[in-house]
Amino acid sequence: MQDRDTRAPVFRTSPDGAPDVFAAPPRRSELPIESTAGANVFAPPAPAPATESAVDAAAIMASVGEVPYCWDIASDALTWGGDAAGLIKAENAAALSSGRAYAKLLDPATTASRFDAVMKSSQRDDGRGVAYQLQYALRAGPDGAVLWIEDTGRWFADASGKPSRAHGVVRTINERHEQEERLAFLSRFDSLTGEMNRWRLAEVLQATMDETARQRGSCGFMLVAIDNLSRLNEAYGFDVADEVIGSVAKRLRAKMRGGDEIGRFSGNKFGVILNNCGPEDMERAAERFLAGVRDDVIRTAAGPVAATVTIGGVTAPRHARSVQEILARAQETLERAKAKRRGSFQVYRPNVERDAMRRENVRSGDEIVAALNERRVVLAFEPAVDAATRKPAFYECLLRIKRADGSLLKANDVIPVAERLGLVRLLDHRVLELLIGEMAAVPGLHASVNVSPASTVDPDWWSALDALLRAHSGVAERLIVEITEMAAIQDLDDTRGFVSRVKDRGCRIAIDDFGAGYTSFRNLRKLGVDLLKIDGAFVRNVAQSEDDRAFVRTLIDLARRLGLKTVAEWVQDEHAAQILEAWGCDHLQGALIGLGSVERPWGTVAPVDRRKSMRP
Repeated sequence: MQDRDTRAPVFRTSPDGAPDVFAAPPRRSELPIESTAGANVFAPPAPAPATESAVDAAAIMASVGEVPYCWDIASDALTWGGDAAGLIKAENAAALSSGRAYAKLLDPATTASRFDAVMKSSQRDDGRGVAYQLQYALRAGPDGAVLWIEDTGRWFADASGKPSRAHGVVRTINERHEQEERLAFLSRFDSLTGEMNRWRLAEVLQATMDETARQRGSCGFMLVAIDNLSRLNEAYGFDVADEVIGSVAKRLRAKMRGGDEIGRFSGNKFGVILNNCGPEDMERAAERFLAGVRDDVIRTAAGPVAATVTIGGVTAPRHARSVQEILARAQETLERAKAKRRGSFQVYRPNVERDAMRRENVRSGDEIVAALNERRVVLAFEPAVDAATRKPAFYECLLRIKRADGSLLKANDVIPVAERLGLVRLLDHRVLELLIGEMAAVPGLHASVNVSPASTVDPDWWSALDALLRAHSGVAERLIVEITEMAAIQDLDDTRGFVSRVKDRGCRIAIDDFGAGYTSFRNLRKLGVDLLKIDGAFVRNVAQSEDDRAFVRTLIDLARRLGLKTVAEWVQDEHAAQILEAWGCDHLQGALIGLGSVERPWGTVAPVDRRKSMRP
């Protein structure tokens, strides 16, 4: 490391510690520095012999756009150490010769000044001076343009403790200030529409609700969604969709009352805050907004585009007492309005049944998570027998949750809630783990497991299946994976991929509840499944209903032609069983054969140590 140049420019200080005038040690080729008033106040000593480390401090500061100054507060004399007039674009030197004259250059909108930073400082000088840094705007040029300045300095006190002198550096920061202003704007406003962004909207909504509560009044909040914006994106591109968003924002604002606020809530949604608003006021506002957007086409670069909006509204504090509550209920009401009719308005109304269902969802969700954590998920097995011999062909694995009191929750009571709450994938994973552990312990056990649509595309489920099958050789050929027909027909290409991946691992595939979704046999052949489980709703009354008999018999006959095995669910009595056997149904399942039970006909199985089973 090289030694630093100890002859760099310094301030001379007076005995009281305050700065005097600029001075520098002797160095090479330094010219006198002129003050803006014309006095040679910074003249250095005579040049010394040249050295490699000699530096022209004034030239360096000028090159980076900075100018030093010294302010003698007692005399108000302001002395500069460079081309301050050029930097600040002052029309005459007198404007920079004193603190008072300099202060007159401040833009009227400026709230900060060097005088305030020094003379009104609450800090005390401990002998080393007191630092300050501030930004302010000047209007010094002939055109009156605003010039933003960053002023960094230090003031020193006299014997009485009052500010006596100050020195510092100024530089222009127009570009930086513009960037800071831009960032500050974007932190509160949406760049596309110029309206408040979601964060600022929530902040203003909170303030409005607080004021409404103090005044014991009423306010309203609306979520306004542009209909079918995704179609506009696809048909015209994102640029045109952005034009539509901007135009809708302008139309909504044009229909607002004074004092109301609007902000962009999300991609296609705007939030509107209505002050002093009751239910009737909200109805009238919604009519204005709907008509204002709907009644005229929007001119875009791609031509005229028709747009409509759907609105959900909530009044507060009658139906919401917090920002989170009013936003959630506005979103919920908007979704109800969309489901009823696009381009319409709905206002929030309490629904006892819906609120009760939500409380039940929360309770059920907690119970499911607790059951998973406490290992209270257990399996029940329901036999599917050969129609001719009535011997078990395989067992369908069914989910049960053991409650704290020992009672069991069935799958039909758990799965719908788990699907709504996004917990079904966790249940599928646990059931798969338990079943393969059971099959590994009982070599002769053939079993089927139901898989939810969410798990068919879940990488974690596939990873678990692969790991478990690798750890337990011989299980794959005894495992049947069941998916429902309704899930299969949602996306036949995805289902075909799922079927292929399962069969590649050596397992078989069954379509459960077949007949409920009316899948064509052409699509069924494309899927490549192994078994059809005929929906029990058609099997239950097969002995009494001509329609059900015709339907079930046709399914069995077509399945046989495609080389698929059939399983009749919900077989209730021997008469129905004999009819199904005569038609060529392969397997029977239902109350006649035996319902699902946690009791194993093969006896108790010791729990599998998963840590050992997962080893390669």
